[in-house]
Amino acid sequence: MRKLINDPENVVADALRGLAAAHPSLRVDPENGTVVRADAPRAGRVALVSGGGSGHEPLHAGFVGHGMLDAACCGQVFTSPVPDQIIAATMAVNGGAGVLHIVKNYTGDVLNFRMAAELAEDEDIEVASVIVNDDVAVEDSLYTAGRRGTGATLFAEKIAGALAEEGADLASVAAVAREVNERSRSFGVALSPCTVPAAGEPTFQLEEGEMELGIGIHGEPGRERVPLADADAIVDASLSAIDADMPVSGSELLVLVNGMGGTPLMEQYIAYAATARWLEGHGATVARPLVGPYVTSLEMAGSMISVCRLTPDLTRLWDAPVETPALRWGR
Repeated sequence: MRKLINDPENVVADALRGLAAAHPSLRVDPENGTVVRADAPRAGRVALVSGGGSGHEPLHAGFVGHGMLDAACCGQVFTSPVPDQIIAATMAVNGGAGVLHIVKNYTGDVLNFRMAAELAEDEDIEVASVIVNDDVAVEDSLYTAGRRGTGATLFAEKIAGALAEEGADLASVAAVAREVNERSRSFGVALSPCTVPAAGEPTFQLEEGEMELGIGIHGEPGRERVPLADADAIVDASLSAIDADMPVSGSELLVLVNGMGGTPLMEQYIAYAATARWLEGHGATVARPLVGPYVTSLEMAGSMISVCRLTPDLTRLWDAPVETPALRWGR
């Protein structure tokens, strides 16, 4: 294991100390694993809280700030945050208009956010929850009942965060997050495994000349293991799976070509070029592209493609100003 770390048991706290040093406007608690935007709580505004296991950076802590999340809860690597973290973040950002929990569909995340929502209700904080389950690769995987939550989490956090910034009520902010999830699909491919620091060994093994289609963001198994292919074939497999589940023809799309952590940006742009060609050839329009490592799996090599069928309102909210460590425009 070759990693730029100190003690494998302290990687999350050490990373959060670095986040705090690099972005002093954020309120970061490295010991308790929470990140809160500087101006929280915002009186009379709906607040957004998300989180999950660490190792997927910049998701979620990198998306705390104006136009996105009010707080993020950082669990240990590939491990859900505990209810105490989630309720602490929820209470820290509650401005009296309610709090939206955006939760990736993994069993631990769903259970712990549900427990935290019940604790919040005991404190007279109104909480709504939206489950993101955009991955078309498999049902009922190692970590989930139903589909996994992956790249569309970023879409939901950005678009719902923009609506909350406008002063919309909790029901409206939750509804737009659900709409984004319903209109989004994702598919990922691994070219190499990743290594959890505390484990010290890869999460799975790929033989020379193999790749895994349909992986999740924790390195869990996908649909099938196949011979390594070129970028055009990988993109075709990914988008064909998405199109079979949610036809894209005639749609204006928000498209994320996401590097899984160990993929050079050069290769991500090669994948995006193939993605744009494929979508144009299948009658879809890329209205808003995003390329880069936004939802990662430590140092895994590979890619994940996420698409969202846009409406004029969703496009407007995507374009709204955002200022976070990992996503910023319009300010």
